[in-house]
Amino acid sequence: MTAVTWSDGAPIYRQLKERVIAMMLDGVLKPGDALPSVRQVAAEYQLNPITVSRAYQELADEALVEKRRGLGMYVTEEASRKLLASERERFLREEWPLVLERIQRLGLSATDLLKTGGEK
Repeated sequence: MTAVTWSDGAPIYRQLKERVIAMMLDGVLKPGDALPSVRQVAAEYQLNPITVSRAYQELADEALVEKRRGLGMYVTEEASRKLLASERERFLREEWPLVLERIQRLGLSATDLLKTGGEK
């Protein structure tokens, strides 16, 4: 994991969970990879171990990680597929309508969008 700044907008355990999910989606954590131990994360980010455990438990409840007795938490084989499907669905449900509304408000056409899509 990398340097972290926690925001006041959401509980830290939820922010930690989202960071782990982002690492899975980005391919930093792959199926079969071990998550850093609760103690390691707690020490590195100066968090209460209960906070880290709660984030990990939510990941386990969603079957994105599995606990291997005496070994730790590991990314499940289906984590990437599940995350991609749920993130796509969330984007289409929550974010895309706002993007589409802005596109329409600005009077942009599909041609305008495709023409500038690859430019930075």
